[in-house]
Amino acid sequence: MEWFLANSAMVFGLAGQHFVLAVVPMVLGLLISVPLAELVRGRRALRTAVTTASSLLYTIPSLALFIILPPVLGTRILDPLNVVVALTIYAVALLVRAAMDAFDSVDEEFRLAATAMGFTPYARFLRIDIPLSLPVLFAGLRVVSVSNISLVSVAALLGVGNLGMLFTDGLQRSFVTEVVVGIIGILVLALLMDALLVLLERVLTPWTRAAAKPAAGTGATAMSTIRIHEGAG
Repeated sequence: MEWFLANSAMVFGLAGQHFVLAVVPMVLGLLISVPLAELVRGRRALRTAVTTASSLLYTIPSLALFIILPPVLGTRILDPLNVVVALTIYAVALLVRAAMDAFDSVDEEFRLAATAMGFTPYARFLRIDIPLSLPVLFAGLRVVSVSNISLVSVAALLGVGNLGMLFTDGLQRSFVTEVVVGIIGILVLALLMDALLVLLERVLTPWTRAAAKPAAGTGATAMSTIRIHEGAG
């Protein structure tokens, strides 16, 4: 505890770097995965190819990817961009499958009802498909958040600033306290990230809370979501 108090500024600084390196790839991965999942939906051959490719991408060892990317991107080995790109690849590998499952979870009847109300395919995608798929999509995001926070620490082996540096420095000095602080810091970050995603999901999907009430039905709440946007085209 004394070591942490004496070095709290450094620990919080590394935690901030760790958080950014974990969040940015997750956001980028989401922006890539959602349109990609929509593109392959209904195209069996393309969907199989994307699913297979995503599975293969996730099997690439993270340390190897961190080392391979600098010559490919033309960056320095210590450039945080290498970590962002590598973790974005992993995020896409996980999220594209989660996004496909999320869109599959939307009842086709709601899409047909939206089309009958005059929604264009683009408007239906933004106002029906995405909102109703959010519960499943957020489940995937929570997995990616934990994965990214864990994988960021590996970049410390290359000298990129994050909480993983407490592991490498602590091991080099045989100072267990520093390692323990690093572990606790990563656990706290993972819990905070998960809590933020849960809170964001609750804010964006108020109808799920209504559906949990005994008097409410899933179909009624979903249809109310469509009615909110009635008249869009």
